[in-house]
Amino acid sequence: MIPLLLIIPLVFALLSVLLPRLPIKAIAIPGLVLQLIASIQLSVHTYKHGASDYALGSWEAPLGIALHANGFTVTLLTLTAFIAIVCAVYALIYLKRYEHEQRYFWPLFWFLLASLNGIWLSGDLFNLYVGLELLTFSAVGMVALTANKASLQAAIRYLFAALLGSLGYLAGVALLYGQYGTLAIQEIALIGTSDAPTQVALALMTVGLLMKTAIFPLHYWLPPAHGGALAPVSALLSALVVKASFYILAVLWLQLAPDAISPAAAQVLGALGAGAILWGSWCAFRQPDIKMLVAYSTVAQLGYLMFVFPLSIGTNAAAAELAWQGTVLHLLAHAFAKSAMFLSVGTLVLAIGHQGIKDLAGVSHRVPLALFAFGLSAVSLMGLPPSGGFNAKWLLLQSALSSGQWWWFIFILGGGLLTAAYIFRVFSVSFIEEARHKFAPTHWLLDVSALTLAAAAILLGFVSQWPLTLMELVPGVRS
Repeated sequence: MIPLLLIIPLVFALLSVLLPRLPIKAIAIPGLVLQLIASIQLSVHTYKHGASDYALGSWEAPLGIALHANGFTVTLLTLTAFIAIVCAVYALIYLKRYEHEQRYFWPLFWFLLASLNGIWLSGDLFNLYVGLELLTFSAVGMVALTANKASLQAAIRYLFAALLGSLGYLAGVALLYGQYGTLAIQEIALIGTSDAPTQVALALMTVGLLMKTAIFPLHYWLPPAHGGALAPVSALLSALVVKASFYILAVLWLQLAPDAISPAAAQVLGALGAGAILWGSWCAFRQPDIKMLVAYSTVAQLGYLMFVFPLSIGTNAAAAELAWQGTVLHLLAHAFAKSAMFLSVGTLVLAIGHQGIKDLAGVSHRVPLALFAFGLSAVSLMGLPPSGGFNAKWLLLQSALSSGQWWWFIFILGGGLLTAAYIFRVFSVSFIEEARHKFAPTHWLLDVSALTLAAAAILLGFVSQWPLTLMELVPGVRS
């Protein structure tokens, strides 16, 4: 199944380019179903037999390209396939009014999935770089689809930020190769030291990846890119794309060279996460545009991912394990909730023809299912039971107390209250009975798509143990 997860999206990307007259659903749905089946089968195999490796062309590392599947990566592969198929169903309806954009959306969509699968499976630092670059170009192209002034400006800003981050990452890769003569992650993890070249390399790669993940204060490119893109594009970017660079950062710090990382450096990353929660929430609260509110919410929610570093490095094993489990659940819950939120907002905007929060009056009567999906996803983002977001924040709170780092407890708890503040801004307007605008009819599949992802965010709270059984403290290692 490992090579198929790269072959399937690439083949269907080519089909969508070479067969433009073929109905889109005849290409998209079969390909996505195949990818979901392959991801599930690989997950089952990993659960039964542990981590597995695959050498492309039978060339073993370091000469060849080695692919590695473990508990964390198969979880991300299945997450990607599931969210992709739901967003694709939404896009099939949503993009009917965008005939020109639809032609380019699907090839970019498939290349984006191929890039994500390549990143999840890669066991080599340079191949991770290649995957990041392909992911960047696909995502930037999707942001620029509408080709209006705002989307082009957002795409160019995204491109420059991503390329600058790539330069930092690539410089670090070059230093590590000069130091160890290999770029295989498992090999460097065995022979790596905490000398100066290694620390400089990790510093350069960290800064580059923080920019790609849009962690405060390097987040300036994310709100216009996510807020200005088409609804299914925004959902994919917020749910999956920014998680790829975080995944690489987690592998670098927790698996590649944990001994080279000082607890003080981990506290700095935690402080950036706390700043992201405060600043992102404040900006979201002040936004008059609902899509920009959701985009700044992404900035805030990404901050929680940064707490895994101070709670895992220089602390006791119990606290570190709780931190990693909470981070994994937050990553999954945020992916479901934020994709659902962008899709539901896309439906609301489609119905009223405006993106202003003040224009949402009357949607509770006219577009109730889209608003309900928005509310369900908000439950998870706020960290309310019984959602997956609640379980994630609960584990992070326990880790903060277990490690004696009470200050992170304040930010984790306060972040949920700040989320509630800007979410209730939307509901305070949406339940006003007198509508400001006429409502256009929307397709029922748009509501079902958003509800499916929002329900997944809630259901995760009941089945949180399933993904955690595939995990171990260190990413890339299966117990």
